[in-house]
Amino acid sequence: MVKVGIEASIEEELLCDFTSECELVRIPEEPTSPVEIDLWIAPLSAATARAQWPYLRNVKVVQSPYAGVDALLKILPKNVTLCDARGVHDIPTAEWAVSAILAMQKYLPFYFDLQRRRDWSGKDEAEKIYLMQEGKTSSKNMPVLIDEIAGATILIVGYGAIGQAIEARLIPFGANFLRIARSARPGVEPVSRLDNLIGLADIIVLIMPLTSETHHLFDKDRIARMKPGALLVNAGRGATVDTDALVEALQRKQIRAAVDVVDPEPLAPEHPLWSVPNLLLTPHIASDSPHTLERAFKLAAEQASRFARNEPLHNIVTGEY
Repeated sequence: MVKVGIEASIEEELLCDFTSECELVRIPEEPTSPVEIDLWIAPLSAATARAQWPYLRNVKVVQSPYAGVDALLKILPKNVTLCDARGVHDIPTAEWAVSAILAMQKYLPFYFDLQRRRDWSGKDEAEKIYLMQEGKTSSKNMPVLIDEIAGATILIVGYGAIGQAIEARLIPFGANFLRIARSARPGVEPVSRLDNLIGLADIIVLIMPLTSETHHLFDKDRIARMKPGALLVNAGRGATVDTDALVEALQRKQIRAAVDVVDPEPLAPEHPLWSVPNLLLTPHIASDSPHTLERAFKLAAEQASRFARNEPLHNIVTGEY
């Protein structure tokens, strides 16, 4: 019998896939006494994970509910096997990325501001966003120009499961793709080629884990390499982008951006990122969905059964991810 530790607040309906091989042990948000388990399904909150971990005993495997495991790596010893939730977040995160790209290509944040003011008289100002981009010109025959995804070159930085899901949903729009991953493979360039590809992209999608190598990967110099008016989309980790450099580039109207993750997080009310132009900002909700939790616990149940039967586990983290 495998003792599986879960958050005390997890709904019963999410646990239906666990078999009789597993004894579920509900762990309080803030334990007051030791809890002995074999496999820990890490809490949804990093703060709760930090509060629970010192009280856990005999843990051999930790199953993260997220694809990103940087917060767990800070508290787990090397002798514990850590597994990520690769595949669990592909659908909602990819849908968010496509939605953000469409919203920014059609200047929906700009038009939403006009709607809030109940005044369409400023609609012609949208063309200024269009003209930020290299090679774009006005047309006397078109009242207002807005952009398309068709024909755009999209660079996906972090071409793993989520990056592939984003591409699959954008293919029908007629975009062209460039791809970067930790390791090169057919059709996918290594990170060492990043500087050569940035300037070719109309849209850059960041979907990277946070590691020592990816921290501030998009710094002032790399942001400066982007095409004028190009769109930077970040659905990975906030600290993969230098926030000060991003703010400066947006204030100078060099680029546009749509981000679901920021650094620091949460943003202080006085942070300049709230008020920069040409930015779509959401509060780290790209992967939030009731179906995400269903998939996460279905994976956790499978992992627990594999552990009970001494079978190989999925998604074992080696190194930083």
